[in-house]
Amino acid sequence: MNHKVQPQYLIDEQGKKTAVVIPLQEYEEMLEDLHDLAVIAERKDEPTISMKDLRERLKANGLIRD
Repeated sequence: MNHKVQPQYLIDEQGKKTAVVIPLQEYEEMLEDLHDLAVIAERKDEPTISMKDLRERLKANGLIRD
């Protein structure tokens, strides 16, 4: 998200905020970000590999060239 969210609030009869309104695109971007963070959290304990090993695997599978 490259711009600041400018929410609008819905309030009840007592003036208490009960809901927020944001543009649909900003909402969808927030959902994407939340999904990305959930995936990161799920994978935090998975083993990592070096960039060199990754490149070698991708080359071996024909996915990249030198």
